[in-house]
Amino acid sequence: MTIIEATNLLRQKKISTVSLVKECLARISKYDAKINAFIEVQNEKELLDKAQEIDAKGSFNGSLDGIPVAYKDLFCTSSLSTTCGSYMLKKFKSPFNATVVNSLEEAGAIMIGKTNMDEFGMGAANVYSVHGPVYNPQSILFNGNHFGKNNDQRVAGGSSGGSAAAVASGMCFAALGSDTGGSVRLPASYCGIVGFKPSYGQCSRWGLIAYANSLDTVGILTRTVGDAQMIYDVISKFDMNDSTSITPEVRSINSSVPSFFKLNSNTDDLRGLRVGVPKEYFVSELGEPIINLWKKGISYLRSHGATIVSVSCPNTRHALSAYYILAPSEASSNLSRFDGVRYGYRSEESNKNDDLLYANTREEFGKEVKKRIILGTYALTAGSYGSYFLQAQKIRRMVKLDFDRVFKRPNPLHFTKKDSKCNENKVDVLITPVTISTAPKIEDCLTNNTSNINNFINTYVNDVLVVPASLAGIPAISIPFGVSSIDGFPIGLQLIAQYGDDDTLLGVAKVLEKGANEK
Repeated sequence: MTIIEATNLLRQKKISTVSLVKECLARISKYDAKINAFIEVQNEKELLDKAQEIDAKGSFNGSLDGIPVAYKDLFCTSSLSTTCGSYMLKKFKSPFNATVVNSLEEAGAIMIGKTNMDEFGMGAANVYSVHGPVYNPQSILFNGNHFGKNNDQRVAGGSSGGSAAAVASGMCFAALGSDTGGSVRLPASYCGIVGFKPSYGQCSRWGLIAYANSLDTVGILTRTVGDAQMIYDVISKFDMNDSTSITPEVRSINSSVPSFFKLNSNTDDLRGLRVGVPKEYFVSELGEPIINLWKKGISYLRSHGATIVSVSCPNTRHALSAYYILAPSEASSNLSRFDGVRYGYRSEESNKNDDLLYANTREEFGKEVKKRIILGTYALTAGSYGSYFLQAQKIRRMVKLDFDRVFKRPNPLHFTKKDSKCNENKVDVLITPVTISTAPKIEDCLTNNTSNINNFINTYVNDVLVVPASLAGIPAISIPFGVSSIDGFPIGLQLIAQYGDDDTLLGVAKVLEKGANEK
């Protein structure tokens, strides 16, 4: 059941909030011991009391009244701990909620729990968590129930793997994740659901524990594009507490340039829409099943009237190397706050530190986090800063310019009067694959597995198609579009749009997702 379906049934009083919560809790009880999607689940009595309170109102005023949602464990919540998948924060409980958590609660959503993640968001497979790896629910639910057999335990993807697995297995209706370099889109593709990364700054980052401030973006994981838009409409707003939040002035520029779907009332008619196919995304590592579904997606959009255009984003080939300099550099600075000092208090009832914010020593960081901190620190040293960090920033700028050159709509961040009209020879959206393969096997992603170093390296290379949009801060979405003819695991397609043109992106995504079921 989707959010849209559930809210309609709730308003018609054909189902109750209590029944929705009980169903989610039942699925958590049945499957999560094997999937490991949740780090912490809300107290059952408190959840049911909240559900009964909503049902007792007799009217559903909030757009998400009664809908169970989950949050990646880097969003601060006052009622549950926030560990970031790290031993360093295993006792941390925030005194406040993140802005997006408050927004969803004000709309009536019910927090069912906090989801597993790669430690501090550093990973593409969700195997770097102190709480253990997240397993792809497709292995259990939809792929012949062969979990653990034939050496075929697959990753859910990272770093928002817990959120993706929870949605894919029906443990919640939606989940928030964070997307720094593909961390919502990768797991969405692997798990066969929708993963939406809005434009950087559209949704408040206040209360999101940072990995890389200039890249971290609140992401949305749902079963359908329509559900993602419902969540997005609630959390996409200016927040004065977040210095990176898009200002009302820039938002007004966005609204002054009409999106494609504001000019076209028939949402399935794509005549006039120009879709770009960037040739640099045709990388040698792409598997044949992914190429075939990419071609199918292109043909489907063409059949609905879209014009398909070949475009070039030449600096895409440098994006991955720039990302793995910039993100660790920011992480080395951000994580320096966790210096091993005990920030607790001695309670009057005992003579012990009862509330330790984090662990005693930086030795408690995991191997992957330590590796990225060291890499980032090196890139920022006096002898390396110019050769690495500054060069990576230049590449990031070139990647942004590549996108500005191909998109019809002007970028509102450098908007001038001469940009007020769109260039009709350019494109509205890009269509690409999300990943180079289906979900890798767990064993191939572990650092202690040296038997196949190429498979391990591929866990980093898998970011190559999602990192460019992250560096540019532009919106991108992964839409489930079929399964591999080889292993039966899901494959997603990615749509990318100009900065601030999230509405066009979601509109085209709604059309494209219908094509997944066509022969």
